[in-house]
Amino acid sequence: MPILDRRCLLAAAAALPFVSACGAAPAEAKTFPKGKSNAEWKKLLTRQQYYVLREAGTERAFTSPLDKEKRKGTFVCAACANPVYASAHKFDSGTGWPSFWQAIDKGAVGTSTDYLIGYARTEVHCADCGGHLGHIFGDGPKPTGKRHCINGVALKFVPA
Repeated sequence: MPILDRRCLLAAAAALPFVSACGAAPAEAKTFPKGKSNAEWKKLLTRQQYYVLREAGTERAFTSPLDKEKRKGTFVCAACANPVYASAHKFDSGTGWPSFWQAIDKGAVGTSTDYLIGYARTEVHCADCGGHLGHIFGDGPKPTGKRHCINGVALKFVPA
């Protein structure tokens, strides 16, 4: 196994900011069926919704009333009303964000890898408009073992 010399370590350190920025940008709206320009999204969304959905931000934990929502219904994307999660798949993860063990169906959400905080995470976004919803982690309940950790501000709840 080769030993890294000082020059190799310096080159790797210099490249780190570029590598960690890969996938950090929000999905481009033009690649989605319900895409809009940034100006159009700014007119349609609140400041907090725009920050989360279009800039891949995160709302503070325990601030969304949807975290405690227990009624039967559907959670839709706050930007385009695409149904993304069902109340039947929701669980209380204790993290302070609405959590689901799967999306409402296979075509509702898309995923990508983001390195925004320096390591790989699975980002989940609305399949129709590309809005950032949250992240998927491998510490959820059966049957999937997945936890879709979703920003409440990125969702609207439609009671059944």
